Amino acid sequence: MKAIVSELRPAISATLVLAVVTCGVYPLVVTGISQAAFGDKARGSLITDKDGVVRGSALLGQNFTGAQYFHPRPSAASSGYDAASSGGSNLGPTSQKLNDVIKERIAVYRSANGLAEDVPVPADAVTASGSGLDSHISIKNAELQAVRVAKARGMSVERVKELIAASTRWPDLGILGDAGVNVLKLNLSLDDWK
Repeated sequence: MKAIVSELRPAISATLVLAVVTCGVYPLVVTGISQAAFGDKARGSLITDKDGVVRGSALLGQNFTGAQYFHPRPSAASSGYDAASSGGSNLGPTSQKLNDVIKERIAVYRSANGLAEDVPVPADAVTASGSGLDSHISIKNAELQAVRVAKARGMSVERVKELIAASTRWPDLGILGDAGVNVLKLNLSLDDWK
Protein backbone atom coordinates (compact mmCIF):
# COMPACT_ATOMS: atom_id res chain seq x y z
CA MET A 1 0.00 0.00 0.00
CA LYS A 2 2.85 2.38 0.85
CA ALA A 3 4.31 1.75 -2.59
CA ILE A 4 1.05 2.77 -4.29
CA VAL A 5 0.73 5.93 -2.17
CA SER A 6 4.36 6.86 -2.85
CA GLU A 7 3.70 6.42 -6.60
CA LEU A 8 0.39 8.37 -6.56
CA ARG A 9 1.64 11.33 -4.50
CA PRO A 10 3.96 12.75 -7.23
CA ALA A 11 1.32 12.13 -9.92
CA ILE A 12 -1.39 13.94 -7.95
CA SER A 13 1.01 16.76 -7.03
CA ALA A 14 2.06 17.19 -10.67
CA THR A 15 -1.58 17.19 -11.78
CA LEU A 16 -2.50 19.87 -9.23
CA VAL A 17 0.51 22.04 -10.08
CA LEU A 18 -0.21 21.76 -13.82
CA ALA A 19 -3.90 22.53 -13.22
CA VAL A 20 -3.03 25.69 -11.29
CA VAL A 21 -0.48 26.78 -13.91
CA THR A 22 -2.48 25.96 -17.05
CA CYS A 23 -5.95 26.81 -15.74
CA GLY A 24 -5.09 29.77 -13.56
CA VAL A 25 -1.67 31.39 -13.85
CA TYR A 26 -1.18 31.08 -17.62
CA PRO A 27 -4.63 32.46 -18.60
CA LEU A 28 -4.20 35.38 -16.16
CA VAL A 29 -0.76 36.23 -17.56
CA VAL A 30 -1.95 36.02 -21.19
CA THR A 31 -5.07 38.09 -20.40
CA GLY A 32 -2.97 40.70 -18.60
CA ILE A 33 -0.50 40.99 -21.48
CA SER A 34 -3.26 41.21 -24.07
CA GLN A 35 -5.13 43.86 -22.06
CA ALA A 36 -1.94 45.90 -21.67
CA ALA A 37 -0.63 45.55 -25.22
CA PHE A 38 -3.85 45.30 -27.25
CA GLY A 39 -6.51 46.74 -24.94
CA ASP A 40 -9.15 47.64 -27.53
CA LYS A 41 -8.81 44.36 -29.42
CA ALA A 42 -8.76 42.28 -26.24
CA ARG A 43 -12.09 43.81 -25.24
CA GLY A 44 -13.79 43.01 -28.56
CA SER A 45 -13.02 46.15 -30.63
CA LEU A 46 -16.17 47.80 -29.32
CA ILE A 47 -17.53 50.94 -30.98
CA THR A 48 -19.30 53.52 -28.82
CA ASP A 49 -21.51 56.40 -29.83
CA LYS A 50 -20.95 60.03 -28.81
CA ASP A 51 -22.65 59.34 -25.45
CA GLY A 52 -20.28 56.45 -24.66
CA VAL A 53 -22.93 53.76 -25.23
CA VAL A 54 -21.56 50.60 -26.85
CA ARG A 55 -23.27 50.20 -30.22
CA GLY A 56 -21.45 47.11 -31.47
CA SER A 57 -18.11 45.68 -32.47
CA ALA A 58 -15.88 46.81 -35.33
CA LEU A 59 -15.53 43.11 -36.14
CA LEU A 60 -19.21 42.16 -36.49
CA GLY A 61 -21.65 43.50 -39.04
CA GLN A 62 -25.11 44.81 -38.28
CA ASN A 63 -28.11 45.10 -40.54
CA PHE A 64 -28.96 48.66 -41.61
CA THR A 65 -31.85 49.08 -44.05
CA GLY A 66 -32.99 52.72 -44.11
CA ALA A 67 -32.15 55.02 -47.03
CA GLN A 68 -30.25 57.28 -44.60
CA TYR A 69 -27.78 54.50 -43.75
CA PHE A 70 -25.08 52.65 -45.63
CA HIS A 71 -26.11 49.05 -46.14
CA PRO A 72 -23.79 46.18 -45.26
CA ARG A 73 -23.00 43.09 -47.29
CA PRO A 74 -25.83 40.59 -47.52
CA SER A 75 -25.70 38.02 -44.73
CA ALA A 76 -26.35 34.30 -44.90
CA ALA A 77 -26.29 34.04 -41.09
CA SER A 78 -29.82 32.93 -40.20
CA SER A 79 -32.07 35.99 -39.95
CA GLY A 80 -29.25 38.32 -40.92
CA TYR A 81 -26.19 39.17 -38.88
CA ASP A 82 -27.05 36.65 -36.16
CA ALA A 83 -23.66 35.89 -34.57
CA ALA A 84 -25.02 32.64 -33.11
CA SER A 85 -25.69 31.39 -36.65
CA SER A 86 -22.52 32.54 -38.36
CA GLY A 87 -21.85 30.86 -41.68
CA GLY A 88 -22.11 31.07 -45.41
CA SER A 89 -24.90 29.90 -47.66
CA ASN A 90 -22.85 26.93 -48.94
CA LEU A 91 -24.08 27.64 -52.46
CA GLY A 92 -21.36 27.10 -55.06
CA PRO A 93 -20.55 29.06 -58.21
CA THR A 94 -22.57 26.66 -60.39
CA SER A 95 -25.68 26.93 -58.18
CA GLN A 96 -28.73 28.24 -60.04
CA LYS A 97 -30.22 29.34 -56.72
CA LEU A 98 -27.14 31.48 -56.01
CA ASN A 99 -27.27 32.91 -59.53
CA ASP A 100 -30.94 33.85 -59.09
CA VAL A 101 -30.31 35.42 -55.66
CA ILE A 102 -27.42 37.51 -57.01
CA LYS A 103 -29.48 38.73 -59.99
CA GLU A 104 -32.26 39.77 -57.60
CA ARG A 105 -29.79 41.53 -55.27
CA ILE A 106 -28.23 43.40 -58.22
CA ALA A 107 -31.67 44.67 -59.28
CA VAL A 108 -32.51 45.76 -55.71
CA TYR A 109 -29.10 47.44 -55.28
CA ARG A 110 -29.39 49.36 -58.54
CA SER A 111 -32.93 50.45 -57.73
CA ALA A 112 -32.12 51.54 -54.16
CA ASN A 113 -29.10 53.55 -55.26
CA GLY A 114 -30.53 54.96 -58.51
CA LEU A 115 -27.93 53.27 -60.72
CA ALA A 116 -28.20 52.75 -64.45
CA GLU A 117 -28.18 49.24 -65.90
CA ASP A 118 -24.64 49.67 -67.23
CA VAL A 119 -23.08 50.61 -63.86
CA PRO A 120 -21.10 47.65 -62.48
CA VAL A 121 -22.24 46.52 -59.04
CA PRO A 122 -19.43 45.54 -56.61
CA ALA A 123 -19.39 41.85 -55.70
CA ASP A 124 -19.54 42.61 -51.97
CA ALA A 125 -22.86 44.42 -52.50
CA VAL A 126 -24.59 41.24 -53.69
CA THR A 127 -22.68 38.31 -52.14
CA ALA A 128 -22.50 37.26 -48.51
CA SER A 129 -19.16 36.75 -46.80
CA GLY A 130 -18.04 33.34 -45.56
CA SER A 131 -19.05 34.15 -41.99
CA GLY A 132 -22.13 36.16 -42.87
CA LEU A 133 -20.99 38.75 -40.33
CA ASP A 134 -18.64 40.94 -42.38
CA SER A 135 -18.42 44.41 -40.84
CA HIS A 136 -16.82 46.10 -43.86
CA ILE A 137 -17.83 46.95 -47.41
CA SER A 138 -15.56 47.94 -50.28
CA ILE A 139 -14.82 51.59 -50.94
CA LYS A 140 -16.56 51.30 -54.33
CA ASN A 141 -19.69 49.91 -52.65
CA ALA A 142 -19.69 52.82 -50.19
CA GLU A 143 -19.16 55.39 -52.94
CA LEU A 144 -22.10 54.01 -54.93
CA GLN A 145 -24.34 54.35 -51.86
CA ALA A 146 -23.08 57.86 -51.00
CA VAL A 147 -25.54 59.74 -53.23
CA ARG A 148 -28.57 57.95 -51.73
CA VAL A 149 -27.37 58.55 -48.15
CA ALA A 150 -26.50 62.19 -48.81
CA LYS A 151 -29.92 62.84 -50.35
CA ALA A 152 -31.77 61.09 -47.49
CA ARG A 153 -29.86 63.12 -44.88
CA GLY A 154 -29.72 66.45 -46.68
CA MET A 155 -25.92 66.37 -46.74
CA SER A 156 -23.47 67.08 -49.51
CA VAL A 157 -22.00 64.06 -51.29
CA GLU A 158 -18.54 65.50 -50.60
CA ARG A 159 -19.18 65.47 -46.82
CA VAL A 160 -20.44 61.88 -47.01
CA LYS A 161 -17.28 60.90 -48.91
CA GLU A 162 -15.17 62.53 -46.18
CA LEU A 163 -16.95 60.35 -43.61
CA ILE A 164 -16.35 57.30 -45.82
CA ALA A 165 -12.62 58.10 -45.87
CA ALA A 166 -12.58 58.51 -42.08
CA SER A 167 -14.23 55.08 -41.63
CA THR A 168 -11.94 53.28 -44.07
CA ARG A 169 -9.52 50.62 -42.83
CA TRP A 170 -6.50 50.37 -45.09
CA PRO A 171 -4.51 47.16 -45.75
CA ASP A 172 -2.05 46.19 -43.02
CA LEU A 173 1.48 47.21 -43.99
CA GLY A 174 -0.06 48.70 -47.12
CA ILE A 175 -0.30 45.32 -48.87
CA LEU A 176 -2.06 42.78 -46.64
CA GLY A 177 -5.77 42.56 -47.42
CA ASP A 178 -8.11 45.00 -49.09
CA ALA A 179 -9.25 48.42 -47.97
CA GLY A 180 -12.72 48.38 -46.45
CA VAL A 181 -15.24 50.77 -44.92
CA ASN A 182 -16.60 49.85 -41.50
CA VAL A 183 -20.37 50.20 -41.90
CA LEU A 184 -21.21 50.61 -38.19
CA LYS A 185 -18.53 53.26 -37.67
CA LEU A 186 -19.65 55.11 -40.80
CA ASN A 187 -23.34 55.05 -39.87
CA LEU A 188 -22.60 56.25 -36.33
CA SER A 189 -20.55 59.13 -37.74
CA LEU A 190 -23.53 60.00 -39.95
CA ASP A 191 -25.82 60.01 -36.90
CA ASP A 192 -23.36 62.32 -35.09
CA TRP A 193 -23.26 64.76 -38.02
CA LYS A 194 -25.00 68.04 -37.51
